[in-house]
Amino acid sequence: MRTLIIADAHVGQRQGDAAAMAGLIERAVTSGVGEIVYLGDVCQYLIGLEKLWTGTVRTVVAAWDAARAAGVRIVLVEGNRDFFLDEPDLACHIDASGLRYELSAGGRRFRLAHGDRANRRDLQYRFWAAVSKSLVARLVARSLPRGLAMRIVRSMEARLAATNRRFRYRKPVKELRAEAERAWLEGVEVVLWGHFHTPWRYERDGKVALVVPAWLDFGLSILVEPDGTWGLVEKTLTPAEHVPTMDACPDGRQANPVPS
Repeated sequence: MRTLIIADAHVGQRQGDAAAMAGLIERAVTSGVGEIVYLGDVCQYLIGLEKLWTGTVRTVVAAWDAARAAGVRIVLVEGNRDFFLDEPDLACHIDASGLRYELSAGGRRFRLAHGDRANRRDLQYRFWAAVSKSLVARLVARSLPRGLAMRIVRSMEARLAATNRRFRYRKPVKELRAEAERAWLEGVEVVLWGHFHTPWRYERDGKVALVVPAWLDFGLSILVEPDGTWGLVEKTLTPAEHVPTMDACPDGRQANPVPS
């Protein structure tokens, strides 16, 4: 099965991006992709309660419904802009959701997480994430009128964005390396994160950890083939012609920009 992995689309932030995402999903269906995995932050904010869905969210959900009707699985890895993904309103439109997802292809094991929880030093963000995604917050979101709930969501999202801005754009290299090495010891060969928007790669002994470039900024995704090979692709699902420069490896060398 071919798997398409999309990181940080943030659909709803730019004009025409919902239609572009719907087009990508349709193209994935016709190209034989069997699974689409969102590596967090698929929309500007995505809340599992239908009453809080914007027109942009409804466009994306409709595209998911069409893809699932054609046999494609839709999986959401929870990002910092995603809330209550297991609510029935949303759960009936996707196949799985969670903080982490794993897949295997060609005997190669992949582990996917958003990456926002990697830096344990970002205490402000961890606090606001816990508050905004708590059971109390969920119950409040369920009970409040739509207009008031939307204002609260926007306020909480703004707080989350403000608290971890410094950490988001400066990758916690030490923590990412440690997380990758733990995964490798568990038999994972490829670790993929989103969240940080610009790509970064760490590899050792044939194992790879990669921060996937944000679809919002680069229009690129990861395509995993059934034999376990993988790489960056354009919105046309063809191999990326212009691969963004990776951040430097921990040893100071420039990382290989093309996964394999």
